[in-house]
Amino acid sequence: MENALIAFAVVLALIFARVPLVFAMSVTGFGGLALELGMRPALAAISNTVIEAGMSYSLSVLPLFVLMGNFATRAKLSEELYAASYAFIGHWRGGLASATVLACGGFGAICGSSIATAATMAKVAMPSMRRFGYSDSLATGAIAAGGTLGILIPPSVIMIIYGILTETSIGALFAAGIVPGMVALACYLAAVRLSTMIDPKAGPPGPRMSWADRLRTLRSVWGVILLFAIVMGGMYGGVFTPTEAAGVGAGGAFLFALARRALTFRTTVEVLVESARTTTMMFAILIGALMFATYINYTGMPEALQQMVSQAGTAPLTVLLAIMGIYLILGCVLESISMVLLTVPVFFPLVTHLGYDPVWFGILVVCVVEISLITPPVGLNVYVLNSVLPDVSLRTIFRGVMPFVIGDIVRLALLIAFPAITLFLPNLLFK
Repeated sequence: MENALIAFAVVLALIFARVPLVFAMSVTGFGGLALELGMRPALAAISNTVIEAGMSYSLSVLPLFVLMGNFATRAKLSEELYAASYAFIGHWRGGLASATVLACGGFGAICGSSIATAATMAKVAMPSMRRFGYSDSLATGAIAAGGTLGILIPPSVIMIIYGILTETSIGALFAAGIVPGMVALACYLAAVRLSTMIDPKAGPPGPRMSWADRLRTLRSVWGVILLFAIVMGGMYGGVFTPTEAAGVGAGGAFLFALARRALTFRTTVEVLVESARTTTMMFAILIGALMFATYINYTGMPEALQQMVSQAGTAPLTVLLAIMGIYLILGCVLESISMVLLTVPVFFPLVTHLGYDPVWFGILVVCVVEISLITPPVGLNVYVLNSVLPDVSLRTIFRGVMPFVIGDIVRLALLIAFPAITLFLPNLLFK
């Protein structure tokens, strides 16, 4: 137990010293095993971990969904989603911000990346909101918070990583994210409404569009709806596995981009190289996390935590709330993937020991990771927006996301209090 805590301290110190996460975790994991077992056994243990991870069939789902998201971005499906959302609710007070949130949810359903969703929607939505006189804080807050939906509404890269780490069904995790994603949309729309009630000038209404124009914009988003329906419907209908669904989705997104003449030979190569670079980074980080987890498991820390909780007689809900609190604190200083990779190998055995559903816990983890993407000082989505919109200060963006953070806390409380919100679809489709 003490050695495991020292290992965590070393990893955090290396991260704060700006050592790349993959090196911080892999060096600490290997070094700990070498000190405990000796060099040769440590090399054998680590090599087995690397080989098993590299040969894992479930890992192939990751690059395919990354490729799908990159092709969808090139096809500019985000612009049509925003236009359709704006047509229906743009005339509300704060309607453009609400349309941005809805468009982020739709784009997240085919992208799977929070950062890509936020960066893409900033280019699409920000000019319109500025043209109608929206405050920079509300506009950027809606984009940054809406972007987090990319990792909750399936397909989700974070869900895939959680599923691989815990050997939980990725299909069940995707199903479990749909209803909480709808709850998140409702909470964010409420946050926009609250912001405009406090300051009506922050989000003035736009012009009302006719029903003919609204229906015309709906026809333009058929590509997004069809792609999502084929990928998710085929997976839940038993037509193909999650990995096959990812392949179908990547192929479909490629055809859409090709049909829209958004691809040339050069841009196609750029998409493939970008996808390969992202996948390589994720694979390296995941293998480093598995190396670190191997050492943590060797120290017996998960079993020690279980024994400690059992002897203390602490209520399972109290333990769960404490874990959520730890995630919220870590989210202030660590980015999302680091949080998941460092903590899940420790907390997951404890949570399942307490009798909680692994799919439900996975969605809770994704939700607290979402919050970390927009909370200071390391809100990754906020920094992405600041790089895309350098004329908007970090302080302005962080002020704008505060109502959405409140919405996130409300949503997290609902999911903890009512697990059926999360488990309804997985139980219906997979049991």
